[in-house]
Amino acid sequence: MSRVFRRWFGVLTWTLLTAAVGAIPAQADTISVTVDQAQVMKLPERVATIVIGNPLIADASLQTGGLLVITGKGYGTTNLLAYDRSGRVVLDTTVQVITPTSADLVMVYRGTERESYSCNPDCERRITLGDSPAYFNATLGEGGARTGQAAPPAH
Repeated sequence: MSRVFRRWFGVLTWTLLTAAVGAIPAQADTISVTVDQAQVMKLPERVATIVIGNPLIADASLQTGGLLVITGKGYGTTNLLAYDRSGRVVLDTTVQVITPTSADLVMVYRGTERESYSCNPDCERRITLGDSPAYFNATLGEGGARTGQAAPPAH
């Protein structure tokens, strides 16, 4: 067989195989999301179900109009699958959750202990994954106590 014929035959075989199996899932680039932040992504209209490989790393919520909201929960990498109503994968991509890199984020280390602050223009406590447990829990407790004080009294 000639080289041209083998190439043409290969393309024809691949085209027929693709048509017989169905659409090939879309493969998007890696989606990067900052921890504790959300990102919106437009999905094909035929998406009916989404699955996140590790919900401790990221969460995803399918909204009307084919919008997907991805929220970074913890550092690391996981996968995101989107299926159509017939169960075919229409999207298979990687979600990477990264550390905040804003200019106002300051991390203070005291030996192995870490504290995070948001400094814009004044520095205030900010809890971030990886902060020392005592600092994290104290800051979280203060926020919870404040929210409790703002709640209406129970009847």
